[in-house]
Amino acid sequence: MENTSLFDIIGPVMIGPSSSHTAGAVRLGLMARNIYGQKPKKVKINLYNSFSKTQKGHGTDKGLIGGILGFEVDNTNIRNSLDIAKEQGIQIEINLKENPSRHPNSVDIVFDDDMKIKGDSTGAGEIEIIQINAFKVSIIGHLPCLVMVYKDKPGMINAVSKFIQEENINIATFECTRTGKGEEASMVIALDAMPSENIVNKIKNISDIYFVRSLEGLKK
Repeated sequence: MENTSLFDIIGPVMIGPSSSHTAGAVRLGLMARNIYGQKPKKVKINLYNSFSKTQKGHGTDKGLIGGILGFEVDNTNIRNSLDIAKEQGIQIEINLKENPSRHPNSVDIVFDDDMKIKGDSTGAGEIEIIQINAFKVSIIGHLPCLVMVYKDKPGMINAVSKFIQEENINIATFECTRTGKGEEASMVIALDAMPSENIVNKIKNISDIYFVRSLEGLKK
């Protein structure tokens, strides 16, 4: 008979026994899925440090996969997320690792060998996405945000911010990184309101923008 953990007994409505290892895991999986923007066929998960030790007893694995399936933290299907992923034909690989340079509750999620997202569960259910492929970012999920990858060249920031200003949406935080001058760059803009589909489509049509995602703020 399979061992039953406290997570299975309490259930995800209360997200026990650890908000960092369960609620945080769900929110990391959900944010990563939203960034990827589609249902994956294959997911590779590397759990680091404390996460690697709590993947069964605290439901970290179920939480992450539940989020990847699109479940919010109070969805009762989280307890069956491993089986649901299998039923949907999603291949799941989970590896346990130790790396003292990483946060105690840290994870890499690789979708379809195409996109790698790194994130941390920072405590009390809070999270931070820290890297998307080669780009270092800081996405904590409290506010709606726009995530873009584009060719580094003059005028890109102005072109994007102009469309946001047209709808009178305030920018809360702004972050840019690049792999090198004239190479690929990323932009993460947290906003006080969700941008309209019209804004997103205009940004997608800017020359040399390769990737755009509009992300809602995560539920508490």
